[in-house]
This record gives sequence, C-alpha cells and structure tokens, in this order.
Amino acid sequence: MKIVSYLRVSTAKQGRSGLGLDAQRSAIDAFVTQRRCTELKTFKEVESGRRADRPQLSSALHLARVTGATLLIAKLDRLSRNAAFLLTLRDSGVKFIAADMPDANELTVGIMALVAQQERDAISRRTREALQAAKVRGQLLGNPNGADALRRAGKGNVAALRAVKDRADDHARNLAPVLDDLRRGGVTSLGGIAAALTDRGMLTPRGGRWHKASVRNLLARLGT
Repeated sequence: MKIVSYLRVSTAKQGRSGLGLDAQRSAIDAFVTQRRCTELKTFKEVESGRRADRPQLSSALHLARVTGATLLIAKLDRLSRNAAFLLTLRDSGVKFIAADMPDANELTVGIMALVAQQERDAISRRTREALQAAKVRGQLLGNPNGADALRRAGKGNVAALRAVKDRADDHARNLAPVLDDLRRGGVTSLGGIAAALTDRGMLTPRGGRWHKASVRNLLARLGT
C-alpha cells in the first residue's frame, strides 16, 4: 500500500522541540513496518487544529489524490475537530488511515463531525449572545470602513478568480506524470483518460468526477 504521512503539532514550541512529532513519527513508522507500506512523502505542519486552511495538509491530500495513495496520520484528532473539515475529508475521495484507529470508517468520521458541530454551534450561539448584549449597551461593532479597506487591498472577484485558476494550474501540473503514464499504457482517448483517472481515485480541481470535458480542459491547461 502506498501512503502519504501527515504529522501536526499545535504550537511553534512543540514544532521546534519535536515534542509530539516524535511520538507521531514512531506511530507512523510502526504502522508502515507492520503493513509493509511504501511511504511516498511525509508532510509536517505547525498549525492549530481549529483551522482548515493548512497548506501542508492540503499538499498531502493532493499528493495522495493524484497518486492513488492513502493518507496516514498517527491519531485521528491530529486532523481536526472541525465538522465541516471532517466531512470534506470524508467526501474528498482520498483514502485515509489513522494509526491509532486503523478500522475507522466514514461512519466514525461522521459521528465525530456531528459532535464537533455541536461544539461549534454552542460557541457560535454564545458569541451571538455576547454581540447582541454589546449592541444593546450601545457599543459600536465592526469596522465602518471595512469595505473601503478591502478595496484598497485589491481584493475581490479578480483575486478570487486568480486563486482558482492557480489551483487548477497546479493540479494540472501534478497530474502531468499520471497522464504520461496512461499514454504509455495506450490510454489516449478523452473518455479512456477520464475513466482511468476516476478508477485511480483522482478528482478534478473542483473535487468532482472526470468526464471528457474536464479531461479536455486538463489537456488544454497542459498545452498537450
């Protein structure tokens, strides 16, 4: 089994000291040895579990997706306690295993997501109540010049579209070796490539299934 491993700690101090990372590395090494896995790459990240926008995890998921590998983590709670993120992971098409819970499945993650969502809802409710109380007291909330600040920063649809295009271009470049391998194997038609990419568990840049049109767009991005 091909695996991509992911290690995470919450603080920079832990990252510098190795505290936590060493234990995770040991758990992953033991799993790799026991299951006779082939480890393609290891990603390490120092980031709070509350955040879903973790670049190293995104890179690990992407590599696992385009190579058909399985994401391996030491402990399931190393990923996140965020419901939306857990469900996104569950539905991403990337296979994953936690060394401490190798038999965890979609149901397990779904239950964890429900519990996490309850926690988030409780926090959100308390925040809304606090803001409402501040408003009743006459306290001004928010930044009245927020929209102007965003415009001065040059943010908006243009930047968002550029980010989407850049992600799609990166996705295409990462898939280039896979396309070369398919072609060497005699798979050259749009439908054949779409079926082969789908069979390997690889998703489009938007996380969907491959079709002739999406393969055509992929080839156009690569200029082939």
